[in-house]
Amino acid sequence: MKPSFGSAPAALRHSDVTPVWLRRYAKFVAASTLFLIFAGAMVTSTGSGLAVPDWPLSYGMVMPPMIGGIFYEHGHRMIAATVGLLTVIQAIWLQLREPKRFTRILGWCSVGAVITQGVLGGVTVLLLLPHSVSIAHAGLAEIFFCLNASIAFFTSNWFRTSRAMEKGDAPIGLTTLLVLAAYAQILVGATMRHLGAGLAIPDFPLSFGRLVPQFTSLEIAVNFAHRVGGVCVGALVIYLAIRLRRFESLHPLRQLSNLLVTVVLIQIALGGYVVWSGKQPVITSVHVMTGAATLGLSLITALTARTIGWRTRRQRAGALLATEVAA
Repeated sequence: MKPSFGSAPAALRHSDVTPVWLRRYAKFVAASTLFLIFAGAMVTSTGSGLAVPDWPLSYGMVMPPMIGGIFYEHGHRMIAATVGLLTVIQAIWLQLREPKRFTRILGWCSVGAVITQGVLGGVTVLLLLPHSVSIAHAGLAEIFFCLNASIAFFTSNWFRTSRAMEKGDAPIGLTTLLVLAAYAQILVGATMRHLGAGLAIPDFPLSFGRLVPQFTSLEIAVNFAHRVGGVCVGALVIYLAIRLRRFESLHPLRQLSNLLVTVVLIQIALGGYVVWSGKQPVITSVHVMTGAATLGLSLITALTARTIGWRTRRQRAGALLATEVAA
């Protein structure tokens, strides 16, 4: 018999309900942030990082001619500015209408992240794309996305429904590990991209016709590390899906794990096509965006597990004791 989390006897307080339009707006901001990651990836994929050599203006103008690499670089700046404005509006709206204090705090953290991200982007240009700053810029973009994805989660009906469920044996540790592994994989991928090592290994799924290539350069080592990281994340997702098979098919964690498996399979296919196409810019950028989506889904899965799972061994022991006494 598959375990199920039944509905909790106590109803949620009405005061915890986020206004419907604020919920929708938070989802829109999270989706916009994901698109911003795609736009940033297009700058790197097309080699347009220094197409506009000054900052914060572009060739001393607010709106330069949108030609060549300027289209991607200045377009990225325009999208970033728009998402930044959306994030400020979100924080103010949360402050005025969101009943949960920790969600309001997340809103202002997101504002801090987007401001820092903008400064890092400017420093990246002014210092002529140093690898360390460029990688930090990419890493912070993922954190910014995770903050907005978390806000969308905590303001959603999905979160309210999860809070109303009885606590159960959800895989909190495993889902947390998946989030860390997905983020580490993205950092390795960012390092590979900014080192120009995306085609350091020109074949896929093998590496120079072998399972393990000879590490004759840093670029080959980083490229292979990214491939190994992809295998690790994929294995964790598959293990999570197998472990959650004991839950009912409509259980929220089961649904999320099925979606994760689908996204990871798409991501692997995209990774292969990046190599086979010689790093075609749109495919490469979609691959980066799908990697961010994998991280976001992993985070939502971990947050859901923490919402409906036992937090500590003591709580779990108490629940088991109560069950035995009732029996």
